[in-house]
Amino acid sequence: MMWLKSTPDWFMYSIGFWTIVMVVFMCIGGFFMFRKFLKVLPKSDGKSKLDWQNHWVELSRPLWTDESKALLDKLVSPIPTAFRDIAKHSIAAQIGQLAVESGEPHVTEEHCIRGYILATPKRDHTFLINFLEKNQIDYAPYRHLLG
Repeated sequence: MMWLKSTPDWFMYSIGFWTIVMVVFMCIGGFFMFRKFLKVLPKSDGKSKLDWQNHWVELSRPLWTDESKALLDKLVSPIPTAFRDIAKHSIAAQIGQLAVESGEPHVTEEHCIRGYILATPKRDHTFLINFLEKNQIDYAPYRHLLG
């Protein structure tokens, strides 16, 4: 126990600091893992949210044109790179569902804008509106979706 008394105070404080930092990072990571776990759980119809997203993306794959793909890329551009692929898949699933259910022969700009708004969480609607206005994208017909 003699070695414990000779340990400098700054070293003990740094160990305490890094312990707290690691616990906080583990809690944040656990939160996101739990959210991902909830998406994989099957709903009452036997399919999970991710299963439905994959279904709509695959079903609508032939409906996408180069213009609609470019618009989707433009719409997801403000999303941080680390989350962009997951968000793009989620938004594409919503757009694909709208396009398939409408019976249109291809994904239109209207599908993209409406799907983008529907797939975006309400807490991010302020950023969504700013982005659409900055890029001069008319969202007036869908203003009622922005609650």
